[in-house]
Amino acid sequence: MSVRRPLGWAGEVLITVGALLLLFVAWQLWWTDVVANRAAAQVVDGLRDDFARAPDGQAGEDATGAVATGDAFALMYVPRLGADWVRPVVEGTGTDELSSGIGHYDGTAAPGQVGNFAVAGHRTTWGRPFHDIDTLAAGDRVVVETAANVYVYAVTGHEIVAPDDVAVIAPVPDEPGTAASDPVLTITSCHPKYSAAQRYVVYARLEQTVDPADLDAARSGEEVG
Repeated sequence: MSVRRPLGWAGEVLITVGALLLLFVAWQLWWTDVVANRAAAQVVDGLRDDFARAPDGQAGEDATGAVATGDAFALMYVPRLGADWVRPVVEGTGTDELSSGIGHYDGTAAPGQVGNFAVAGHRTTWGRPFHDIDTLAAGDRVVVETAANVYVYAVTGHEIVAPDDVAVIAPVPDEPGTAASDPVLTITSCHPKYSAAQRYVVYARLEQTVDPADLDAARSGEEVG
């Protein structure tokens, strides 16, 4: 048998494997975004309906203790990431939760509460809500809407840490064991893009709590009240 025939078969196999790998990468980088964005949009619409049906005068303190893992309880708006950027906040940070929105770290504070309201989201694949997290700058607004209130946070800074650095989601970020006295927000995502080698962390502090009727004004940066 000529040596060329086995070599030809081997080449065809390699080409086929390469094509399959390219298709898999395309699925990861494109199709998962399509699926996740579709799911997130449905959850956003459902939450908005729920908020609209909430009794008038419901304003009060939000709590996540009664929220089941996988359930959405808030909407997050980040104007720096786009005028129409909005994602649901889901209880939990597992694979299922992060495939349809932003995940809330179990045991961290609820929106607006004293302590650390800590969340995570993908930077690539599955809707990549925080693909451009590195563009957030000091003073940028992060608005969190619940049935009870709208919370306006202002970015204070960022850092890059190891994936297992859980101190960033402590009640006082980077100070485990210290009692919290202020309501803060921590956003985590993978770093660099297309890698999970590190975590990109953005910190923000609560600046204002307003009525849900003033959501648009809060998102546009207007002072309310």
